Amino acid sequence: MKHYRIAAIPADGIGPEVIAAGLQALEALEKRDGGFSLDVTHFDWGSERYKRTGALMPEDGPQQLKEFDAIFFGAVGAPDVPDHVTLWGLRLPICQGLDQYANVRPTRILPGIASPLAGVGPGDLDWVIVRENSEGEYSGHGGRAHKGFPEEIGTETAIFTRAGVTRIMRFAFGLALSRPRKMLTVVTKSNAQRHGMVMWDEIAAEVAREFPDVTWDKMLVDAMTVRMVKDPRSLDTIVATNLHADILSDLAGALAGSLGVAPTANIDPERRFPSMFEPIHGSAFDIAGKGIANPVATFWTASRMLDHLGETKAAERLMIAVEKVCEAGIMTPDIGGNATTQEVTDAVCDAIRGANF
Repeated sequence: MKHYRIAAIPADGIGPEVIAAGLQALEALEKRDGGFSLDVTHFDWGSERYKRTGALMPEDGPQQLKEFDAIFFGAVGAPDVPDHVTLWGLRLPICQGLDQYANVRPTRILPGIASPLAGVGPGDLDWVIVRENSEGEYSGHGGRAHKGFPEEIGTETAIFTRAGVTRIMRFAFGLALSRPRKMLTVVTKSNAQRHGMVMWDEIAAEVAREFPDVTWDKMLVDAMTVRMVKDPRSLDTIVATNLHADILSDLAGALAGSLGVAPTANIDPERRFPSMFEPIHGSAFDIAGKGIANPVATFWTASRMLDHLGETKAAERLMIAVEKVCEAGIMTPDIGGNATTQEVTDAVCDAIRGANF
């Protein structure tokens, strides 16, 4: 039997609710399969800790996480703590400290869930967005001067390195090659951003030569939003900068029916450090504690974590269970249902336990 050490960081808002749901599904899979076990350690890092101690996590937080096989993350953000404080106090230090440079966001329309796009259903929208996760617009370089004066200055410097762009391009082309359609769209803004983005384009063309079996094209990010809405069938694998992919993946989640179903994986492809898996939806404080948070994104996230750990069969079984439950109409209000978080979780766990798949 294989044993995996999992660091669970539920954090803020609906994070604890959906992580609890995800862990229930993982426990059901663990008992159903019998071929692996999960040793889960919980960390109380998040905004409540910040309000108590002045820090969302200990200074050596990323170092503590290195001994784990994977990180299962909820959401960070609170209405009474500035967003930049929570983001730079927890999630980004983990991603950057563990060099999780590939943020992978699959998107597809699940059975039983309606897309806001007319005439688009399961099979018509099946994308994977690869987000550069270590530099670009979220490098953290810049500053403020002359605060409070009319001449106040704020700078935010995007940093693109040849090493950083090359490795995310190779990852994206390799992922595209592994998918049936073998298609990649490279998103850029090189008409207006003529330095880093032009380099992004040039490196994409260089790396493309290493993958002759991948068909690829290039889109400006503003035109890409139109294409995602008007011609979703024309897209498959997508790679974009830290900021651009952050925005596009939220649009993708909405087009698939709800941000409540969209998963994320922050991957270190070289497996030097643990990768981190999280739902895309954020802390959603407006529904926290109401018992209606959608756990589907967390189930899908848990499936991606199992797949990364090598438990492919269990990962597939979890997603089949989720699809069966959604198709049966057992869904939370954000996707047109009237079930609670726990009712959806119970249904998924029952499907896992009774599965013949």
